[in-house]
Amino acid sequence: MGWLDTQRPKSVLYVSFGSVAVMTRDQFTEFWHGLVDSGKPFLWAIRPNLIVDDNGPNITTLDELKAATPMRGLIVGWAPQEDVLAHDAVGGFLTHSGWNSTLESMTAGKPMICWPAIADQQVNSRCVSHMWKVGLDMKDICERSTVEKMVRHLMESGREELLRSTEEIARLARESVREGGSSHRNLEKLIEDIKVGTFL
Repeated sequence: MGWLDTQRPKSVLYVSFGSVAVMTRDQFTEFWHGLVDSGKPFLWAIRPNLIVDDNGPNITTLDELKAATPMRGLIVGWAPQEDVLAHDAVGGFLTHSGWNSTLESMTAGKPMICWPAIADQQVNSRCVSHMWKVGLDMKDICERSTVEKMVRHLMESGREELLRSTEEIARLARESVREGGSSHRNLEKLIEDIKVGTFL
């Protein structure tokens, strides 16, 4: 978090692909080059088993890239995601678009670049980009030029429009969990149903 404190507001792209999604070494290299080529500072949380190839997990790349990245960003093994997304320095999130990450990003008011891999991630990514308009959908494309283009769009040319949408979604999310909000009422109703046994 100390590194984020030294960055300008909304200037950093946070990158994390969750706890299950994996990528090949080539995909990883394309993402890294795209991030570096974008010229935008980034914080990338890379768990040890993210990168796999024909020989199984490959964790040596983390040390290699840590050495090559200091002028452009920061690579860490883990980051407190909700705290990172809430930080003023973070202006966007490159994600696998898992449901928890999607909700955390929307609640924090941060636009997303989605690279979905499995399960519900394709649907989540489509909702983020086409329904809620709070991010961009990379689909399954993993080329450095595409990564660079999308990062620049998120952090520069499309920033204002995406921020308007994400800030509105974040406002609605906060209202829903306040006392009297829709989520608050639904939780109270669930608790009441459990107490009286009407949920059976």
